Amino acid sequence: MAKERKRSHSQRSPSPPKPPIFPSYQTAPNLNPKVKLLCEIIATTPSSSVENLLENTGLRITQHDVESVLNLSYSFPSQAVKFFRWSGHKLQHQHSPYSWNLVVDLLGKNGLFDAMWDAVKSMKNAGLVSLATFASVFSSYVRFDKVKEAVLTFEVMDQYGCVRDIVALNTLISAICREGKTIDGLEFLRVARSRIKPDSDSYAILLEGWEKEGNVGLAKTTFDEMVAEVGWDPGNVPAYESFLSTLIKGKDGISEALRHVDILLENKCYPGMKFFRDALDDFQKVGNVRGAELIWKAMVERVGIMPDTEMYNSMITLYCSKNYTDLAKKMLDEMVFTGAFPDVQSYDVLFHFLIKNRKLKDASVVFNEMVKNEFFPSKADCIRAVKIFLDVGDPYMAIKVWKFMLENYDSDLEETGNLLINGLRDANMLPEAVKYAEGMIEKRIKVTAATLSRLKHSLTREKKDGVYEELIRKWKSC
Repeated sequence: MAKERKRSHSQRSPSPPKPPIFPSYQTAPNLNPKVKLLCEIIATTPSSSVENLLENTGLRITQHDVESVLNLSYSFPSQAVKFFRWSGHKLQHQHSPYSWNLVVDLLGKNGLFDAMWDAVKSMKNAGLVSLATFASVFSSYVRFDKVKEAVLTFEVMDQYGCVRDIVALNTLISAICREGKTIDGLEFLRVARSRIKPDSDSYAILLEGWEKEGNVGLAKTTFDEMVAEVGWDPGNVPAYESFLSTLIKGKDGISEALRHVDILLENKCYPGMKFFRDALDDFQKVGNVRGAELIWKAMVERVGIMPDTEMYNSMITLYCSKNYTDLAKKMLDEMVFTGAFPDVQSYDVLFHFLIKNRKLKDASVVFNEMVKNEFFPSKADCIRAVKIFLDVGDPYMAIKVWKFMLENYDSDLEETGNLLINGLRDANMLPEAVKYAEGMIEKRIKVTAATLSRLKHSLTREKKDGVYEELIRKWKSC
């Protein structure tokens, strides 16, 4: 860790950036036809011919058109600049500041730094340079692993009429950390803070960077420096959340994170709901019931945050995945008393696992409550439920689920319907079997020849051939 902290910008070996994925006019929805035509010319025409072809269109151009075209032309920087120049003549050289910033950005994002600075100098002459301009330059340099150049750019901002203040400093740190170079951001801050006092946002940006990189050691170092530099700030929730999220993924994990929750509370600082939601989500994904329960308890009992529906759903899903359906059902019952309310996911997950694990008494209760609250179980779970209820000798619940399916689904019902008819017949519920066969026929759901054959056998045995004849007549007529 010591080596990592001492590393300087010059020691970093350059690495080529990942190939950029720029927005394209070909995938932009509801694109204005004029903008689409201009983008197409830029994308399909050699740079030397672009201006002549644009002129031949005879189109009238607005500032908004220019902005839209530039936004979708990052993959063709040379042609885009020619378009910018051509459209400038059409607009009496009254390009918007946003258009100028787009040119600076698309040149920088393509690594054309000399041309980028030519554009910045032109902006300076027009009095259009802003912090947004430098934010783009910072981002482009860092993306190409040129952190040193980004820092040097920060040093010359005042020459272009932009103040080197804390907002500018945080903009540079953000650009550095966004590209996974948080160590460089920390080193720059340590140098710059003798001239510009960092604020809570400065450290929040760094801690978010350590969270993304999973560097627990340097997260602790940065956190300690933040407390020493700016003190305890109840409003600095993002920094605390990022720090705790990093700790929870470290060696001591949950215990260390909860220890720091207590330290925060002692200093009247509170992590927000985002940390607890993300932690629960992470524990749910890896199946860590103990970790999730500890976080839940800390959230409710120590911090006093009431969980929302999304958090309850994470716990319900986690419990169900571990076959703790009793605890999952308890969560469902508890929700309304804490101001959260079950949604379709709450019921769907629980019903799915209750059916899967054949806890059918509870599944029946959840199904009834679910339907009462107008939440629909999935068709796949309904099909599975009909089969299992028939298998365990509960045809009435199977019928209830089938009725729900008839009312709410209009396809792929044939297999389940025939299964129900045969199940009712086997359960000595022949009148009901005939009734639901007739219902299927009326709704034009196919009753198979095999199902009819079994019904015929049973009806003949019961001396009810007339019932079968009427059934087969309806079947043939439909």
